[in-house]
Amino acid sequence: MRAHLARVDAVIIQAVIAGALSFSHLHDLAEAAGQGGWKAWAYPVSVDLLLVAAWRRMREQQRAGQPAGGPRLWFLIALAASLGANIATAGLLDLGHVPASLRVVVAGWPAVAFFGGTLLAHAPRTVEEPAAPVIPEPEPEPSSVPAAVDTPRSDELPKASTDPAPEEPAPSPVLAAPPHVPAVALPPALIDRAQALAEEHRTATGQPADPDVVRTRLGLPPSMTPSVAAHL
Repeated sequence: MRAHLARVDAVIIQAVIAGALSFSHLHDLAEAAGQGGWKAWAYPVSVDLLLVAAWRRMREQQRAGQPAGGPRLWFLIALAASLGANIATAGLLDLGHVPASLRVVVAGWPAVAFFGGTLLAHAPRTVEEPAAPVIPEPEPEPSSVPAAVDTPRSDELPKASTDPAPEEPAPSPVLAAPPHVPAVALPPALIDRAQALAEEHRTATGQPADPDVVRTRLGLPPSMTPSVAAHL
């Protein structure tokens, strides 16, 4: 437990340091490009927010089995803006005499970030509709009036037969049940994907996912349904 907390603490500290440095580099570049005051502080916030939003949407669409080309494009654009600011402030660029082309790029960034954020926020999300519950048919209630029982007369009773009892046929041999076919092992990546689909279905509908439905969404043949069900 302590080792796990130590790893988490180290990751958080590293993320805070890297984020602070990148934030400072973006601020310095925006200020050198003529965006002074509060505007210079807004640029790093815009770049980092677009980076995080694109990453989250890309992961959501990948878990849902949808193409994530759009979010991946905006993630690369935001990453290029952050990485470019870090490189530009490494001494390779004279911040006292910023080129006009870089001033144009910095000034046009708000429109680009607004357009990308709007597309990410309003992209359609596919949610599986919950299956309609199956209502069992009511069983017929037994009648409270007992049926009349006909008592046969003595002359209608069958007479005992004096013939020897026929020999009973030998029981037919019982066929052995086919051996249980073990489930085929799935790759770890496919297991994680199947569990993610099942968890998404359980979150959306409140019911466990059908292994056959998960197998269909994974694009596996019907014979792989037991293997998928073994990992849900």
